[in-house]
Amino acid sequence: MKLSDGVNPYDPAFFELLTGSFKRLVGRPLVEQDRGPEWLYGDAPFVVVAHNTDTDPTFVYANLTAQRVFGYSWSEFTKLRSKLSAGPSERSERQALLDAVAQNGFMAGYRGLRVTRSGGHFWMEDGIVWQLRGSNGEDFGQAAMFSKWTDV
Repeated sequence: MKLSDGVNPYDPAFFELLTGSFKRLVGRPLVEQDRGPEWLYGDAPFVVVAHNTDTDPTFVYANLTAQRVFGYSWSEFTKLRSKLSAGPSERSERQALLDAVAQNGFMAGYRGLRVTRSGGHFWMEDGIVWQLRGSNGEDFGQAAMFSKWTDV
């Protein structure tokens, strides 16, 4: 599965990659057992985004909560270079986080300043960033979730 140009947000294989890698790496479920891709995309009260493994990664997934918080539509989000979710002065710190996640599998308790489509800023708080790692160990990208954010 190569992640490019956005995935189908209801794709059960991508949902399994997203939730399965979270469970294997973080040690707890991302969603309750009776919740599926439709719930995660449309009804989850927390942000979930994912980007691919390109040299300059592009977002391939953003649930509706992420779209509302960042201010991008699905088609805009899935063309966006993920580094642009942070302002220029925050990109080196963001990259250090992603490098640590690549080494360790995940990082929890993350707080970072992010930028919206309109140029506004918010703090993502208590975030978890993890590798999108298949059950065979292959990496497909990285994902992040957070349920708290504060406008700046």
